[in-house]
Amino acid sequence: MKNNRKKSNKAYIKNLFFIFFTILIIFLLIFGINFYKKVFKPYKGYENTIIVEIERGSSVSSIAKLLQEKKIITSYFYFKLYYKLFFKKYKLKSGEYLFDHPMTIKCVIEKLNKGKAILYKITIKEGMTIEEIAEFLETKHCIKYNNFIREARNINLIKEIDLKATDLEGYLFPDTYFVRKNTTSEEFTKLMISKFRKNFSNSMRWRAKDINLTPREVVTLASLIEKETSSKDERFLISSVFHNRLKLGMPMGCDPTIIYALKKENKYNGKLGWKELKFDSPYNTRLYKGLPPGPICNPGLYSIEAALFPANTKYLYFVAKDLKNHHFSKSLKEHNWAVKKFIINRSK
Repeated sequence: MKNNRKKSNKAYIKNLFFIFFTILIIFLLIFGINFYKKVFKPYKGYENTIIVEIERGSSVSSIAKLLQEKKIITSYFYFKLYYKLFFKKYKLKSGEYLFDHPMTIKCVIEKLNKGKAILYKITIKEGMTIEEIAEFLETKHCIKYNNFIREARNINLIKEIDLKATDLEGYLFPDTYFVRKNTTSEEFTKLMISKFRKNFSNSMRWRAKDINLTPREVVTLASLIEKETSSKDERFLISSVFHNRLKLGMPMGCDPTIIYALKKENKYNGKLGWKELKFDSPYNTRLYKGLPPGPICNPGLYSIEAALFPANTKYLYFVAKDLKNHHFSKSLKEHNWAVKKFIINRSK
């Protein structure tokens, strides 16, 4: 009897294990099929196209819930599970993302990780100052004015280039940038500085040494050139005037430096009269010889090249003939004649 009971107990336990494993296998099979469908099968539950904004600092859970709500993925749970199993080290980046075709969960994760978001075009023009860039960015509703101004004081970004810098004026490279929505002022500032580094090449640094100028002096000189003309060809002529004046110890006589000084003190009223021309500031290159203390704007590549490679002339003066062109003179007598012809007579 006892042996029969033991046998029946063993059989019962075997049956339980069999049933348990059968249920487990069925469960795993169902789970596996469901997991495959949810994870590896491309899905599109929305119509046409949809834009989803991933806010900065969003957790994986909140992103998964949002994607499920927008019907980009089928399952919040499977997204999190798949992410934790295989993509835990991946960072999901913020921004606006366009979805227009069926995607697997893996493809969605990779899209967010690579930051393949909608990019916005922002063009920073040559000759803009820090304040003008900050104002422009705020009008574009992408970066707040005060945030950019604060980041533009981070001289650590250029300390190996310019130890005398008090801000990033001159080094915020003008160009067209493509950025994600919610790009921070820190990210955009670093992007502009990175662009400057790429354009201010080693050959330019060597050239600066050859003509006895530091990178700061090159950028400062380029900023004066940038403010004096929009003509690509004339930049090299204007550069020659400034170089010739520096060699002779003459004042640079660059009025845009006075405007810059007045603006820094909130004293510029839109015109330069005799009072303004005598404004006492180290930036006033009519009063003080040599280059001003630093750049007066952020020059473009052509102006930097012009500062490094001035035309070979004996010009010491120039005066505007019209909005684009200048008359260049070798002597004060010729310059006074040009001023009379192009400025005094024109204003009568």
